[in-house]
Amino acid sequence: MTAEHTAYFRFYAELNDFLPSDRRRQTLSYAFRDSPAIKDTIEALGVPHTEVDLILVNGASVGLNYHLQDTDAVSVYPVFESLDVSSATLLRPRPLRCCTFILDVHLGKLARLLRMLGFDCSYDNQAGDAQIVARAQLEHRIILTRDVGLLKHKAVSHGYWVRSLAPIVQAREILARFDLKNQVQPFRRCLVCNGLIETIDREEVSSLLPPYVLATQDAFYACPQCGRIYWRGTHCSRMRADLERILAPEDDSPDSPC
Repeated sequence: MTAEHTAYFRFYAELNDFLPSDRRRQTLSYAFRDSPAIKDTIEALGVPHTEVDLILVNGASVGLNYHLQDTDAVSVYPVFESLDVSSATLLRPRPLRCCTFILDVHLGKLARLLRMLGFDCSYDNQAGDAQIVARAQLEHRIILTRDVGLLKHKAVSHGYWVRSLAPIVQAREILARFDLKNQVQPFRRCLVCNGLIETIDREEVSSLLPPYVLATQDAFYACPQCGRIYWRGTHCSRMRADLERILAPEDDSPDSPC
């Protein structure tokens, strides 16, 4: 029988979110046989590979295909947004700065809020994990999910586990995580289908709208993709209030899920 080996792991920053509370921010001993791939080991400890951007083994950077050796000291770091780690072996060629997303079935409200902010978000409340992974690959989208297991799929290269359960806080979380505040372009996408909204002449929609809308509104917008018509009704003030809460400074962050 192959002798048992031991390696020592330390996870940094938000990667500790995936560990049991009594194992966070400390060196963990990991017993193993043979020489497993470090990707499999990291995920066995609970951390999806999509959340990792730098692995140091005995002080040298390695890729996910590195095979663990006895007494290895492993340091695992999250995706870097602001630190210069250009000399290290990052696990993907470059971050997806022009972010497009695909969300799992549990994040419908977040999809709507991100669309309101102007971001390209694919969402289908009937889509299974295999469909989400396939579309993310095909369209180069970042998977947003509350399911850690989905991010451990070997075909997933870019993904993020959404920590919060409250949609407004989730939207703030995504903006901060991917440094997107400067890319917000409110009210440019259809909240229903994700298409880009265009202005439309009053005459083109007059037969489709109630008289009171025509009497009180003078600007109309339509989604060429699904045909939905928009105007500045009472819903607009509620959306602007949500927008203000999402973009508020950190000190003013909302605590409630509503």
